[in-house]
Amino acid sequence: MQLRPHHGMCFQFYEGRGYSAEFTDHMGGVIRALSERPDTPVRLTLSTDVVCERCPNNVEGICQSAEKVMRYDEAVLNACHLKDGDELPYADFSARVKERILDAGLRRRICGDCEWDAICAKHRREP
Repeated sequence: MQLRPHHGMCFQFYEGRGYSAEFTDHMGGVIRALSERPDTPVRLTLSTDVVCERCPNNVEGICQSAEKVMRYDEAVLNACHLKDGDELPYADFSARVKERILDAGLRRRICGDCEWDAICAKHRREP
């Protein structure tokens, strides 16, 4: 399964809200599938992934917020000591994100300008 690195953070705080009903249903399904099969291999990618399939910012395979999400993706890769194209079990990737970004207090530095920041901050009890 192709996965943008920053989605590893989004999955940790997802509460069923998003751009549209179609998007949230799809994202919820991806999260459920990975939760049920945490050994699923994910290939990290700096382009559109399985989550992006139903995103309204995905226009013919190109993210309309490409500059911002690329910054998020690269920061996640750096913090987790990974690179574009790396493949690992979802559980391992998720654990790295939690340990090296979330528990280390780096989330807001990486994606604090995201429109969904308030949801993540609420769950992490961040200022």
